[in-house]
Amino acid sequence: MRFLRCADSGLLVELDDLRSVQALYAALADEPPEGVVDLVPAARTLLLHLDPRRADVAEIERAVRAARPRGTHRDRDELLEVPVVYDGADLAEVARLTGLTEREVVRRHTGAEWTVAFGGFAPGFGYLSGGPPELAVPRRAESRTRVPPGAVGLAGPFSGIYPRESPGGWQLIGRTELAIWSVDRDPPALLRPGVRVRFSEAS
Repeated sequence: MRFLRCADSGLLVELDDLRSVQALYAALADEPPEGVVDLVPAARTLLLHLDPRRADVAEIERAVRAARPRGTHRDRDELLEVPVVYDGADLAEVARLTGLTEREVVRRHTGAEWTVAFGGFAPGFGYLSGGPPELAVPRRAESRTRVPPGAVGLAGPFSGIYPRESPGGWQLIGRTELAIWSVDRDPPALLRPGVRVRFSEAS
């Protein structure tokens, strides 16, 4: 565990892997140290946003080191059901890469319970972890210039849903009509760290 200061309002904690980040995030999300106003997990780091008026950085670092990482926190009570039409442009390629049939790809994607590990790339984009290892596939060799909102994809060990039209290089296996990101909603993002996700096949 390594600590790096980020100006006067941030403390970055570097960890060994995603599992360590998720466990520490779960502990601190339920009991944030005094002066910590937000937590932003990533693949191997956890950023603590601080209130400079209240934060004692040395005390916060001690509290983080003393925290008992665990696998769950309050947001894991939330389960998001995502209906998907599995007609993605890369479904056949994912089947080829994995050695599965297209139907087996769908069965494995819908059969797993995924968890939002962290957000990034675009507002509302959640990196979903916990899927079956056989669905881990590389990104496309060439990114698309336009991926439609609601596109469901795979890249490395993650699955994800594009919240809005944007460029992207994930392997697209389907699409959902669920509004993943909406500024008119509180909170605007459905895919927040810790939220569990189950995909279901829609006609």
